[in-house]
Amino acid sequence: MSDDQVDTTRAPVSQSAGGVVTADVLVEKGEEIYVAPQRKLVWWRFRKHRLAVIGLAITILLYLLAIFSEFAAPTSRDAYNAGLSYAPPQWVHVSFSGSPHIFAYGFTTKVDPNTLERKFTVDKSHKIPLSFFVHGEKYKMWGLFSSDIHLFGAHQGQSYYPIGADQQGRDVLSRIIYGARISLSVGLIGVAFSLVLGILLGGASGYFAGKTDMVVQRFIEFIMSMPTLPLWLGFAAAIPPGWGPIKTYFAITVILSLIGWTGLARVVRGRFLQLRTEDYVLAAELDGVRKPRIILRHMLPAFSSHIIATLTLAIPAMILGETALSFLGLGLQPPVVSWGVLLSDANNLRVVSDAPWLLTPGLFVVIAVLALNFVGDGLRDAADPYSN
Repeated sequence: MSDDQVDTTRAPVSQSAGGVVTADVLVEKGEEIYVAPQRKLVWWRFRKHRLAVIGLAITILLYLLAIFSEFAAPTSRDAYNAGLSYAPPQWVHVSFSGSPHIFAYGFTTKVDPNTLERKFTVDKSHKIPLSFFVHGEKYKMWGLFSSDIHLFGAHQGQSYYPIGADQQGRDVLSRIIYGARISLSVGLIGVAFSLVLGILLGGASGYFAGKTDMVVQRFIEFIMSMPTLPLWLGFAAAIPPGWGPIKTYFAITVILSLIGWTGLARVVRGRFLQLRTEDYVLAAELDGVRKPRIILRHMLPAFSSHIIATLTLAIPAMILGETALSFLGLGLQPPVVSWGVLLSDANNLRVVSDAPWLLTPGLFVVIAVLALNFVGDGLRDAADPYSN
């Protein structure tokens, strides 16, 4: 082998005056970028986006709370104490007398004889011990495994409200954690439906072009021209009131999906119009590969990172849609617990003035939407790691 030839057994990537520079030499020199696979390049570009990394951490935390809500919530979602209706938040205190421990003060209540309003006063003589991995109310994790261990809270038989109680004396934080399972899963399932519709219709429009493209695009433009909120309200109002929580949940998911797929279809269609004339696509066609396989195995992987970024940005819209419908009374209804259902308890100005902590579910919606938007922005920038 001459000096000008390349030793292919060493996976060379560049050449210097001293000879061939192999991949392992580049790695030793810290030049991994020249030999790294696509997924590593995307990750390196993504982690430079500070807000995207923070958003990813918050998103993972929220979904972990949703998945393990029975364990993460201090109490069950329906546990109540009617004597502590609209109880204010109980702040955590730390004591270093003896062994360090944490606790919260209890309340003494008094009813105003004129207004019948219940007044709460902090009782410093009543300390409620708090701890991690505490034994409390029994639950069934995912309806399968029985346990009574909670991540944090007071022991069973003692009422503790980290951010306050609602009208029935139920813990608002526990209900928010349980509501995350519904609100966050609506976004994922809705995006999954949108993904199928967007790829099928957008892919067919871009790959076949011609009359197929014209029909699909006119249909997309018709849907996009309709105001989103009135269309949601119209579909939601058509749901029979006698449907159970599960049917209503899937109906709301389908409603959000039927409107949310158009943006993805436009993205897929534009990329397919570019890729349909590429050499590897034409080679697959000449080789007799079936069209669905060409679309799914040859064309979609070429811009999968863009699809992921688009879907990530679509999840917040799904969450906001479910929240808006449930808040307006046209979506999910009690006994289902979602962030929109919880916010419907705060649609009375007088209630909000007396118990502003009932607006906390809205804060969780804002945090989730911002975190997912940051992640989507980071993925969109990292989708093309070779750009400046």
